[in-house]
Amino acid sequence: MQKIKKGDEVIVTAGKDKGRRGSVIRILENDRILVETINMVKKHTKPNPMQGLEGGIVEKEMPLHISNVMLFNPAINKGDRVGIKTLEDGKKVRFFKSNGEVVDV
Repeated sequence: MQKIKKGDEVIVTAGKDKGRRGSVIRILENDRILVETINMVKKHTKPNPMQGLEGGIVEKEMPLHISNVMLFNPAINKGDRVGIKTLEDGKKVRFFKSNGEVVDV
């Protein structure tokens, strides 16, 4: 089970966007994630009439390493560490380490 999943609200802990919040768009291989409106870069693209692509400068998100983000805890309004525990019925759930509150319902 992964500690950070698609759709989670995360806060960046390192890099040029430190302190900013966003939701996870995609989980990539090699422990990298795409976060909405975080780590934006300008990419110069060539026009390709065969595919109908226009040329110009496009802003897009680039991947971050998963160690540079923390799951956002709305109870304390900060980023928090996440653990995994098994409930009595055998179901695995994620929980916040600071207050023990379950993330998944």
